[in-house]
Amino acid sequence: MLESATPVTPVTFPPAFLWGAATSAYQIEGAVREDGRTPSIWDTFSHTPGKTAGGDTGDIAVDHYHRYRDDVALMKDLGLGAYRFSISWPRVQPTGRGPAVQRGLDFYRRLVDELLAAGIKPAVTLYHWDLPQELEDAGGWPERDTAYRFAEYAQIVGEALGDRVEQWITLNEPWCAAFLGYASGVHAPGRTDPAAALRAAHHLNLAHGLGTVALRSVMPARNSVAISLNTSVVRPLSQNPADLAAARKIDDLSGGIFHGPILHGAYPQSLLEATAPVSDWSYVQDGDLGQIRQPIDAICLNYYTPTVVSAADA
Repeated sequence: MLESATPVTPVTFPPAFLWGAATSAYQIEGAVREDGRTPSIWDTFSHTPGKTAGGDTGDIAVDHYHRYRDDVALMKDLGLGAYRFSISWPRVQPTGRGPAVQRGLDFYRRLVDELLAAGIKPAVTLYHWDLPQELEDAGGWPERDTAYRFAEYAQIVGEALGDRVEQWITLNEPWCAAFLGYASGVHAPGRTDPAAALRAAHHLNLAHGLGTVALRSVMPARNSVAISLNTSVVRPLSQNPADLAAARKIDDLSGGIFHGPILHGAYPQSLLEATAPVSDWSYVQDGDLGQIRQPIDAICLNYYTPTVVSAADA
């Protein structure tokens, strides 16, 4: 009989630990033209030929907008204790400005009520990449005004759901929104402008700070506010100085650009120096870093893989 070389230690979780599932609005809701909803950047992007595999779109998705009661019943059958979902900004505030569409908010009110009745704790993400297309037409995240529009939207949703939802996340993976959306162009809105990506990153940080203040102004003090970051461990391929320097740059661009201002009220000096050929960071105004560094209750970590970095070949 074979015996394990090392004893197996059982993994235990604290009694209050919640097992749950997570989605984003555009991935599951469908109903993209119902009850006042207008296009987001992902509607536009997915309907652009060649941008998605097989030309797939979120027009119907899994039809969660109409089937949410069945979906919550499935969650209950699975024994989930929590469900994290995102709000569709263009369903609530179609132009990204002005008053809310109550029909859009009513969907999320019904969803939250259904979750609570099933004994499932709701957690809300305010932004999971579906910027209203009209805001992108006005410049999108590279424009400072978008951060102020987000704060207005955050207050609207906080007022509507803050009495029943205790866990709030301002932004999901702002790195993806900034760099995949505005630098590499593989995510919506599909732009390829590195300088715009850096501006977008700063304005997403600013949106987080402004949104945190907006939420706390309208919600009970018991509610928690967090941000979700897709941070990875960055490792140099070797201890060669060139590899070490390359890993430092990637660590700054993937993590420090968000951790720095959110947790410490400053961007890493090494980040500013490395990106100087692309951006002078003049869009960082007096008071921005203090506004970004708001007290938060948690940082959510979406961890996928480590990142191994080497210097580019000469």
